[in-house]
Amino acid sequence: MAERDIVVSYFRRLLRKHHGEPRKIVTDKLRSYNVAHRELIPESIHDTSRYANNRAELSHEPTRVRERGMRKFKSMKQAQRFLGTHAAVYNLFNLGRHLVSAENHRYRRLRAFSTWEKPVAI
Repeated sequence: MAERDIVVSYFRRLLRKHHGEPRKIVTDKLRSYNVAHRELIPESIHDTSRYANNRAELSHEPTRVRERGMRKFKSMKQAQRFLGTHAAVYNLFNLGRHLVSAENHRYRRLRAFSTWEKPVAI
């Protein structure tokens, strides 16, 4: 299957999923996107300017930050093991302070630290 056919089928799937035709499509400068755009939805605007897809790229930023931290790991298995443990500890101490009263926050904080003391044997 040629690259053009792959991109056209990808565009078709997106259009089916989002019901209706978009007014504007933002992509990078890959030439097969132009072909798919002309074939499927020529009346929409196709923007390939330099910073147009910045919003889409910024949505990947949290993933990129985690990947940057994983560079020091020797294998994906080691990184996954660390992230699994880190997530559990992070959820224990990330209490959502803005959602609760001060008294309730203090109580949850004390409970989190007492829970933490058990596995680390303090």
